[in-house]
Amino acid sequence: MSAPDSPINVSGHDVAGQLQPLLVDLIALALNGKQAHWHVYGKQFTPLHERLDAVVSEARTYADEIAERLVALGVAVDGRPAAVAEASRDFPDGFIPDDKVIALIVEHLDALIEKARETLGPLESIDQVSQDIVLEMLRVLEKRRWMFAAYRNA
Repeated sequence: MSAPDSPINVSGHDVAGQLQPLLVDLIALALNGKQAHWHVYGKQFTPLHERLDAVVSEARTYADEIAERLVALGVAVDGRPAAVAEASRDFPDGFIPDDKVIALIVEHLDALIEKARETLGPLESIDQVSQDIVLEMLRVLEKRRWMFAAYRNA
């Protein structure tokens, strides 16, 4: 089956080289965030439980934005479990104490933020619309990272 025609005059494959890794990281963040949401315990359970749902929602939103941008450019995306598993770090199973959840989510956000920032230069020269999506995502994820990091000393 052939790709749908795209009237957008941008190299979708060049953009995909920047956005596909972010897509799988966002899907992994949503999955790991939900795993943590179900299994966090400790004094900070309630606020973390609620904040984790926000992270999951934001990760899903931006995964969808990125995937739809690539499809609009005529590129097939890979959000299958195998692609996500291959690109993801391991996340603990079972119950996780609140301080460990904070560390894990901050670590995941740090890695995603760093990877997203690395795409800004290349995207500026090949597709500023995609760059704008990444900039908006960074604004949200950096704020979320700050909120999680603030729990470290609570």
